[in-house]
Amino acid sequence: MKNSGERSTIQDVAKLAGVSTMTVSRALAPNASISIKSRLKVESAINELNYRPNVSARRLASDKSFFIGLLYDNPSAAYVSQFISGAMRKCRRLGFHLVVDECNGDDENILATAKNLQDELALDGAILLPPLCDNVKLVDYLLSRSISVVRIAPDIDINRTPYICINDYEAAFKVTEHLIKLGHHKIAFIKGDPKIGASRLRLQGYIDAMHSQNLTIADEYIQYGAFTYKSGLIASANLLNLSTPPTAIFAANDDMASAAIATINRLGFSVPEDISVVGFDDSPIATTMWPSLSTVQQPMTDMSEKAIELFSQGKINPEALTTDRIRNVLNFTIMQRESIAPAPALLDQKKQP
Repeated sequence: MKNSGERSTIQDVAKLAGVSTMTVSRALAPNASISIKSRLKVESAINELNYRPNVSARRLASDKSFFIGLLYDNPSAAYVSQFISGAMRKCRRLGFHLVVDECNGDDENILATAKNLQDELALDGAILLPPLCDNVKLVDYLLSRSISVVRIAPDIDINRTPYICINDYEAAFKVTEHLIKLGHHKIAFIKGDPKIGASRLRLQGYIDAMHSQNLTIADEYIQYGAFTYKSGLIASANLLNLSTPPTAIFAANDDMASAAIATINRLGFSVPEDISVVGFDDSPIATTMWPSLSTVQQPMTDMSEKAIELFSQGKINPEALTTDRIRNVLNFTIMQRESIAPAPALLDQKKQP
């Protein structure tokens, strides 16, 4: 029990309501999509705890609203959740409030969502996750309203606003290079959503690493994916049904990599004895599945905290930005786990399911 004079937190609300802090954040945001059942639970907990974001007094004392919007339209729930978690913790430490909203549909709907959010809260800043980071109309609108913008892993006009990313190309190159050193020459790649710039960079890193070792890539070894588990199931099934299946599969995110492992097991292969699998992102599923997934670890907490720190330094004036404040390229780590091994001496025929 809290003391009578101790303020309740958003974590207290989430615990009492039996939902995540992300759900509470969405319930507090205007026009956010949330089920009636979840909204009622959150509202009941807020009333019982008398929870109030301590914003009004601070807004009166400055020209800042202390609201930061996090806008997303990303197919990977794990990616979004990890980013939100780190951003919320940093906001709490720095005295900001994070408002999370999903922006999807055509440009008109995306702009309407952003406009409603700004009209209601007068955002100090907005964080744009991919692919929204490359929506030129959205960036134009936010900047026209004097809203500071930080983009995560943009691929278009990257120096226009501050951005935070890792070197996706280098990470994919090094993963592919590592598989080659393990004796894999038949390496397949499952691409990500083409609307997301990192997809192109990861694919190119794979291609260039293969070519650097004079290895040819069969057209059918590059499969379309959409950063979803379902797309990973389809892509990996296509690969495993080839007359000469690959000895390694590199998927552009962990959701698709985990789907590939499920397909491999279903079709009678073994991971990593027959086929090695590597993912990207190091999402929670990487260490909770079996075998544990080798993957590229993005420093999601560092990325989200860095975004909030940029806002804490005051309004971001794009015309006054210095190079070191625009470009924030963080380090990645290749996590080698149980899903990769040296290439089998011969995978001459597929096992029967």
